[in-house]
Parts: sequence; structure tokens; C-alpha cells
Amino acid sequence: MAWFEREVMPSLRSHRIDGCDSRNTPPTASLTDRWARVVLGPTVSVTGGVSAGERGLAKIAMSDSEEHHFESKADAGASKTYPQQAGTIRKNGYIVIKNRPCKVVEVSTSKTGKHGHAKCHFVAIDIFNGKKLEDIVPSSHNCDVPHVNRTEYQLIDISEDGFVSLLTESGNTKDDLRLPTDDSLLGQIKTGFGEGKDLVVTVMSAMGEEQICALKDIGPK
Repeated sequence: MAWFEREVMPSLRSHRIDGCDSRNTPPTASLTDRWARVVLGPTVSVTGGVSAGERGLAKIAMSDSEEHHFESKADAGASKTYPQQAGTIRKNGYIVIKNRPCKVVEVSTSKTGKHGHAKCHFVAIDIFNGKKLEDIVPSSHNCDVPHVNRTEYQLIDISEDGFVSLLTESGNTKDDLRLPTDDSLLGQIKTGFGEGKDLVVTVMSAMGEEQICALKDIGPK
């Protein structure tokens, strides 16, 4: 009960506890139990060793600790983006525009005005759907930049409904991806698989989305 001794006992020693019923509080009751009777009610009884009041306080302290631990867990986990100053983002870099992960294809910076800041004009392409997006941001402000990862998998099978079966490094299969929408890449995958070649696809992931973005032929099966 280090917390109780440190936080509560000094206050109890310097103040009289009102509201305790002397008929229900034994003369030998500890100061801890007398305080617990006020907080937890007069029905709390005293037992040998650790008092009921102390057990009640321990539960309160434990609940506080568990709640704090739960909040820490909820906040844990890798972020989908990270901040980067707009003035440091270059062409071929990444940026989030309208909550979409994009690759920067053009960036220009306006001159600093008399009463304003230099501004960056970004032209970018959504890395998943290919749509063009633009944004203008003061060069000193932070932008969200997506974490973009690429992972290679060996292609095992292509289903009739357009899903692919991929082999992971751990020997498991990944079956939640569709064939790419890019016609050229789609044609290469179907042709190579139809010819019985060993194919390795590159899967790009960002902000909770995944898509096959490249193909590598590692020879006949």
C-alpha cells in the first residue's frame, strides 16, 4: 500500500475523520480501516492481517492501474503516416492529399510575400488508383506523408474471380489480393502464369491498402 501511505496517510494524520460510527468501528481499528469505512461504507469489517479497507483500496488502486494500462494499449501501434515539412518534400516523394497516399510528380514553391510565407504547390498521383491530386501548403507547415512499403511474394495461383494466391516468406499463403487493374501488368501476369513460369509479384502497401505493383520472372517452374 505504498500509494496509500504516501498519498493518503499524511492527510489523515493531520485531520479528524468525521462520519465514523464509533459503535461499528472498533477502538483498535487502524486508521486505514477508519478511512475506508467513510469511503466504502460502515459495513466494511476488519480481519486479521490485511484489513478489508486496505483490500478495497488495493482494488481501487489496481483499477486505476488497469485503466491506465488499457489506454496505453489503445494508443499503441504503428502510425499510417508521419509529419514532414512541406518545403522538404521533393519530386518522386510521397504525400497525403485528401486522405489519399500519393506520389509527387511536380512541386513548385512561390516566393515569400510581404506578409505571408512561401507556399508549395504539389501535383501528385494516387499510388493506388492513378488519379491526379493537387494541394497548396505553406512551406513551413507539416504535411502527412504515408509509410509506403513493398513486399515480394511468389505467385502460386490465380482464381476465376480474379484473386491471387501468394506464398509468404513464412510459408503461409496470402489470398486477399486481386489482380492489378493496370492492363499492361495484368497481361504480363496472366501470360506468364499461363506459360507455367515462376513469377514473383511486388505488393505495395500504404494507409491500410495493398496492390500488386510489379512483376518479376524468375524462370520456368
